[in-house]
Amino acid sequence: MTAREKVLDYTAALETALNQLHEEGRYRTFIDIERRKGHFPRAVWTRPDGTQRDIVVWCGNDYLGMGQQPVVLAAMHEAVDATGAGSGGTRNISGTTVYHKRLEATLADLHQKEAALIFTSAYIANDATLSTLPKLFPGLIIYSDALNHASMIEGVRRNGGAKRVFRHNDVAHLRALMEADDPAAPKLIAFESIYSMDGDFGPIREICDLADEFGALTYIDEVHAVGMYGPRGAGVAERDGLMHRIDIINGTLAKAYGVMGGYIAASAKMCDAVRSYAPGFIFTTSLPPAIAAGAAASVEFLKTAQHLRDRQQDNARILKMRLRGLGMPIIDHGSHIVPVHVGDPVHCKAISDMLLERFGIYAQPINFPTVPRGTERLRFTPSPVHDPRMIDDLVRAMDGLWAHCALNRAEISA
Repeated sequence: MTAREKVLDYTAALETALNQLHEEGRYRTFIDIERRKGHFPRAVWTRPDGTQRDIVVWCGNDYLGMGQQPVVLAAMHEAVDATGAGSGGTRNISGTTVYHKRLEATLADLHQKEAALIFTSAYIANDATLSTLPKLFPGLIIYSDALNHASMIEGVRRNGGAKRVFRHNDVAHLRALMEADDPAAPKLIAFESIYSMDGDFGPIREICDLADEFGALTYIDEVHAVGMYGPRGAGVAERDGLMHRIDIINGTLAKAYGVMGGYIAASAKMCDAVRSYAPGFIFTTSLPPAIAAGAAASVEFLKTAQHLRDRQQDNARILKMRLRGLGMPIIDHGSHIVPVHVGDPVHCKAISDMLLERFGIYAQPINFPTVPRGTERLRFTPSPVHDPRMIDDLVRAMDGLWAHCALNRAEISA
């Protein structure tokens, strides 16, 4: 037996950790799918045995189908032909191209801010920015909503500064926390515009009012809202006429915009300081030029594509109405996200598996730690390219499987 084996059986420890997930019904498997350009949300699923089946994707974050938009694809092809594959370095060392600058300019215009700064993902944008701010504002206290994204929680945790967690969307609790702190301390409130697991909205106006009262900065995560809300797709803050009251806006290019990457939009000095101090920005290879080009084309396209937003909202309303009519316990806060509460990880995974195997419908189960135990759910994301027949197929399948699993239904009024 080697010295390493005497200390610990590493393989056994890994097996124990994985078996625990299996026993709790929380083990996640990757579904091998291939999207079909021009036919999304249709895709091809390759089973573990190598056989294939046509499926419809109902859980993707490509909310508006922009991942197959010809304008976006043309911009990416043009950039690949002009520059090749990767960027070749970090933004500071040969990795800043005209495509990166163009993308930042269109994002700054989208949010009516002086500047924008792009990252490889919105996760990195949140983590890098929030972990860097205390370096820029010594003594900073960050007030964070309890249901903020993991990337925000991680950024706040790693920054070494003071943090306060307020109950989800509880402005009174936030006020109490702020009143208890030193009035002279720099402060920042970090929250989201749409919380994606329930689809509920953050109280943006009320939080901005508190920020004004206590002299705090505001930091909003709009990743599930950019492209989707507002007359130009800048998010819920734009829809509500509040963008000018937000100091730092975080967004993604990988959901409604259908490509990849994340960003912040803020004052020129704020973006300059973050890019100069954040290790997550400084030491990361920049996005490939083709990705930046496609993202810029998508942002520009959606500034004037209200018809896609309208069609998506219509499909979401129709799906909610029909599921509610069957007594399904949907969670409806008026957003584009359609969560159906199951409340048990085993049943949640079983319904997901049967939707895929029997009906060719792909909806990944959402279990702990993404949501609290006992709130497991299926999360459907209707898009403008889901047609009425696809909605019919989903509703019929859910009706049958709900009965098959003997799950509770709400009483249906006559």
